Amino acid sequence: MRINPLMLIDFYKADHRRQYPEGTELVYSNFTPRKSRLEGNENLVFFGLQYFIKEYLVKQWNEGFFKMPKEKVVADYKRRMDNALGKDSIPVEHIAELHDLGYLPLVVKGLPEGTIVSPKIPVVTVYNTHPKFFWLTNYLESLMSAILWKPSTSATTAFQYRKTFDAYARATVSDANTDFVYWQGHDFSFRGMSGIEDACISAAGHLLSFYGTDSVPAIDFHELYYNADSDKELVGGSVPATEHSVMCMGTKDNEIGTFERLITELYPKGIVSIVSDTWDFWKVITEFLPKLKSNILARDGKVVIRPDSGDPVKIIVGDKDATPGSPEYKGAIECMWDIFGGTMTDKGYKLLDSHIGLIYGDSITLQRQKAILEGLKEKGFASFNVVLGIGSYTYEYVTRDTYGFAMKATYGEVNGEGRNIFKDPKTDDGTKKSAKGLLAVHRSEGKLILKDECSWGEEKQGLLQTVFENGKVVNEQSLAEIRERIVKELEKETLVNS
Repeated sequence: MRINPLMLIDFYKADHRRQYPEGTELVYSNFTPRKSRLEGNENLVFFGLQYFIKEYLVKQWNEGFFKMPKEKVVADYKRRMDNALGKDSIPVEHIAELHDLGYLPLVVKGLPEGTIVSPKIPVVTVYNTHPKFFWLTNYLESLMSAILWKPSTSATTAFQYRKTFDAYARATVSDANTDFVYWQGHDFSFRGMSGIEDACISAAGHLLSFYGTDSVPAIDFHELYYNADSDKELVGGSVPATEHSVMCMGTKDNEIGTFERLITELYPKGIVSIVSDTWDFWKVITEFLPKLKSNILARDGKVVIRPDSGDPVKIIVGDKDATPGSPEYKGAIECMWDIFGGTMTDKGYKLLDSHIGLIYGDSITLQRQKAILEGLKEKGFASFNVVLGIGSYTYEYVTRDTYGFAMKATYGEVNGEGRNIFKDPKTDDGTKKSAKGLLAVHRSEGKLILKDECSWGEEKQGLLQTVFENGKVVNEQSLAEIRERIVKELEKETLVNS
């Protein structure tokens, strides 16, 4: 769906141009996460600005506005405003003037994507470069907010999963050999997201911390907007896997035959993931796997068992309320160890034979992730025994308010005079108190700090970099560069927690 970018606003934006004081020439705003509502996590990963700029400020404004006939875009805008707000309620001369200019007269600055940001630190600033179009800065607020909060939020969620996987890898596997964690969090979210764009920007955020994904368009996203090239680098990957329709069509009476066909005929080598709870998961574990053991061990690859229902912690780790000694009591990993055995890691924990593994992707949360890994650790099993699918249950149960994102003006110029402006509602708890004036972000002793009420000279310093200026993208970043920042942040976490 492509909508004229002029229409990507809330109606109240349409007449703010006339509401500003006479003589207004410049509006300077920032986009900032104001507060974390997630217990135990204050910080977020900034991501998504380059997509917003390339797709909306460049492509959609050029194709849907500047390259369209002026008469049409002005008439379309007037029709929409007249029908909704009343005939001639919104003047349109400024729209015609913008079309004549031929580009968006704005500067957009942002922190390097992949930066870890604490509340109250601006991630984006925007201001106009032509005095006649001061109204454009906050005209873009609705669009900018709608697009930018989600990729940062999903990138942050993935980062949280990654930190936990890293911690348990160091505790149960090795201090150095942690590469498998790139595959331990697998994106299963596509089908549960609220639209294709939502699915793409969220899945792209997942790929900052992981390689594993079943969201194919996430790879296209990074190639289109973040200069990735899957021919030259690993952007994302997956494995052959079944679904319930496959298992059902093979019939319940011949389910073990379906397993055997998959691992000996269709996929005699490599990794294959088989959904295993279509009927009786514990029968698969206790009857099918022992019968298929020789076939599995003979393969050059790994057979991955996938439970898909029930309580994931109990299924994987075991249920203490079940009958002692039963499969349910032991849990899947212990049962699989009893069948296939394995090795001991450098840290002295059991790791299943490399020919067999398990992935669980139903209703996984950060809390369940930790419960699973901690439960395995308590039983003497390494974290590398499981891969967890991260789905829409995790990535969609968030809002713009999860990190309190908001765009606010903090500086303006009226008749050549600068004005430091701010909001500080007495009825608020301090969350909505804004910065004041021109802004700069610096790093001090490893932490980001905000300096407000800056001069223009000071505003040009610091970590906020110009990424869009007068219709053009500048200072592009690549997925590889962003991932490198994520790795450095993970290394910092390791040093802090070691």
